[in-house]
Amino acid sequence: MKAARFSAFGGPEVLQIVELPDPHPGPDEVRIRVRAAGVNASDWKKRQGLMDQVLPQTLGYEAAGVVDEVGSRVAGVEIGDPVVGGCPDGAAQAELAVLSFWVPVPAGLGFVEAAALPAAAETAARALDRLGVESGKVLLINGASGSVGSAAVQIAVERGAMVVGTGSPATHDLLRSLGAEPVAYGPGMIVRVRAAAPGGIDLALDVAGNGVLPELVALVGSPDRVVTVADFAGARRCGVHFSSGEGGRAVGALGSVAQRAADGRFVVRVGRTFALNDIADAHRVGEAGQVRGKIVLVIDEEPSERESRGSRTASSLIAERAS
Repeated sequence: MKAARFSAFGGPEVLQIVELPDPHPGPDEVRIRVRAAGVNASDWKKRQGLMDQVLPQTLGYEAAGVVDEVGSRVAGVEIGDPVVGGCPDGAAQAELAVLSFWVPVPAGLGFVEAAALPAAAETAARALDRLGVESGKVLLINGASGSVGSAAVQIAVERGAMVVGTGSPATHDLLRSLGAEPVAYGPGMIVRVRAAAPGGIDLALDVAGNGVLPELVALVGSPDRVVTVADFAGARRCGVHFSSGEGGRAVGALGSVAQRAADGRFVVRVGRTFALNDIADAHRVGEAGQVRGKIVLVIDEEPSERESRGSRTASSLIAERAS
């Protein structure tokens, strides 16, 4: 099979599409023929040598596709079923991928949109679970307009929380459409947050990792009411919990988020798609921050899907949510 891999750390030019042996699922896993795979910031951090130091490395933690092999202990899924899920081994950006957790792709949700969901939905739900976000809570999300942030906004709102979300002014209409009260980044943020939530902030989630954990602790009054998924060093300095999934993952959130997305009740923001062979360009665009929304690799696509892809764009979904 063809797969994305790098054998040296460096810029996007180190990425290669190579032939690797076909993987096979373990007893509790399934293998899919990949239709689409999500691209995340962790991909270029790995490529830069900022994470694992082993070489060579494959890429990709989330994918959607069609089941073509089933583990011996797996029940409830058959060959030919469309599913979306996670590949903890980091090898989903390939023609074939083994998933350790998965849910059906609901009718009405395309493979590209489905592939944009697992990492964002699981990370957001895990952090919100840790914080105890529920109805009546006032939650501040720092970095609310990205893939994880916008998922966290929607999940928190669905749980009944009031959400204040920080983001650049260009993202404020988006944040309002998702149900958050937008606040601008930068100097004076604490004052603006307090004006947006005069009754106070109960909990805070940091998705941006831009060094504001001391301010978030000051807003909520205690470090145990703050969680970050993006600032490991800052979490250690401030006594804040860094959520990495080591204590368990919120995989159960994926099914409900996927169904809500299919029903038009959850906005999936796909910013741009690339072919697997163009993965280096996907990294360049992602690192440069040139795309709002998720970058997705389209790996195997039926002609009918290619013609219809993009009909439910981020802007159309936002319009549906706002109406």
